Amino acid sequence: MRSLRILFATLTIASIISSEMFSQTPRSDTFQTSVGPLEIHHVGHASLYFVFNGKTIHVDPFGRMGDYSSLPKADLILVTHAHGDHLDPQTIKTISKQETKIILNKDSYKTLQKGQILENGDETEVLGLSIKAVPAYNIIHKREDGEPFHPKGRDNGYVILFADTKVYIAGDTENIPEMAKLKEIDIAFLPMNLPYTMTPEMCKEAALMVKPKILFPYHYKMGESDPEKFARLMEGISGIEVRFRQD
Repeated sequence: MRSLRILFATLTIASIISSEMFSQTPRSDTFQTSVGPLEIHHVGHASLYFVFNGKTIHVDPFGRMGDYSSLPKADLILVTHAHGDHLDPQTIKTISKQETKIILNKDSYKTLQKGQILENGDETEVLGLSIKAVPAYNIIHKREDGEPFHPKGRDNGYVILFADTKVYIAGDTENIPEMAKLKEIDIAFLPMNLPYTMTPEMCKEAALMVKPKILFPYHYKMGESDPEKFARLMEGISGIEVRFRQD
């Protein structure tokens, strides 16, 4: 999608003046693609879902983030990795139908024992959507024993093509060099929770590599991350609209 038509009012970085503002942000956005609207619903943390062409696509559904019994059933579920705040088997069961498809990394398959495994670099087409698994890992942030919180080659981010609109869901990652290879990203979700993913400064570097038209910082917790600092860092950078959503 080379141009975005915004259908719902949004909160941009110019509006971020205090933490209280975040409680007033909307929980959904709609964008117009070449074949119809793409709805993005922000559940919380790293959990979100898309509605497109009559299908519902859930990403990392985590039961602590919302009442999934009241949310639409999934036609497709994407799981980035096996950490408990991303892979929640009970919630997956709650939103699944008999025909629900699941795409996940190999480590998550070991837990769930079902779904289609995609490794970094793999591509597939599901429900008319082109989906590519891309790297998601830590370089700097590690456990006390020196093991990265997210080792290289294990976990996934996803690039999804909704008709002519390309969406990048980064998963749990830092500003890794592979981000510079992503091209023509329209909408990106970049994580900013410490110590597991990115600082505001790292998130800015990631944004400058990915260059999305619309950027949603996600997977952060007020009081532990600093979204206001990120907003200040992004001021004056043209071509990227930053939108914060309630988390």
